[in-house]
Amino acid sequence: MKNIVVIGAGTMGNGIAHTFAQSGFSVNLVDVSQEALDKGLKTITTNLDRIIAKGNLTEEQKAETLGNIKTFTQLKDAVTNADLVVEAATENQDLKLKIFAQMDEFAPENCILSTNTSSISITKIAAATKRADKVIGMHFMNPVPIMKLVEIIKGYSTSKETFDSIYEMSKTLGKVPVEVNDYPGFVANRILMPMINESIETLYNGVAGVEEIDTVMKLGMAHPMGPLQLADFIGLDVCLAILNVMYDGFKNPKYAPNPLLVNMVMAGKLGVKSGEGFYDYSESRKAEKVAKMFAK
Repeated sequence: MKNIVVIGAGTMGNGIAHTFAQSGFSVNLVDVSQEALDKGLKTITTNLDRIIAKGNLTEEQKAETLGNIKTFTQLKDAVTNADLVVEAATENQDLKLKIFAQMDEFAPENCILSTNTSSISITKIAAATKRADKVIGMHFMNPVPIMKLVEIIKGYSTSKETFDSIYEMSKTLGKVPVEVNDYPGFVANRILMPMINESIETLYNGVAGVEEIDTVMKLGMAHPMGPLQLADFIGLDVCLAILNVMYDGFKNPKYAPNPLLVNMVMAGKLGVKSGEGFYDYSESRKAEKVAKMFAK
């Protein structure tokens, strides 16, 4: 496998494209608008410069990495010679099913179709195609170029050949692949999201403030980032979508999103990407100032 297509130039998509390109793969990066593609390439360039500043990459390697990436606004044109497609579009089930039906129509017969979904059923996504044996989950962690973990999720019909191929390929990216079965939330989010939701519940019930909750988890549990700051970093809309998938999948009230989270998403307070969540990011992308709503 040498020809990789990444669908979506957002945070996860550009990170995945960066990682494959830096590992020597030819990457076609696809998005609906050239503006989104240009923004994604700008992010990749900035991240490569950071790696150079740390002495872990040369200017020549940066040029090679960027040279390995081509951009497309039409999926059909991008997947003509694809060996692997990695879908990293918005965490929306209907959108993903539509994209997979299109990929199945346009991609070569032997092409593996993968999704970076953090919670949606691989089996359901595969059902939108005529090659369920070649559909698999590759759940990268953010920021993709730095984080080592990749959850490799098998759908009901994913073949051993497909799984083995993607498992070994992940190692060539310098990642640590972990085999996971297809249940809502997989492993990472099945454990992480209830913790974030409970942190929001703790704030909602007035047990402690934003900084206090995050400080307890950082200093008491050795977490590098508090759960409320992490929720802001992930995006509160993404957290809500994942919790809803798990609640719908398990019908267990422990996965029901807290009303505060629901209201914040409806109000457009999504975290870092909107400039405000539990913290105020109007002056800095670091969680240095609690949002006005939660300030004492």
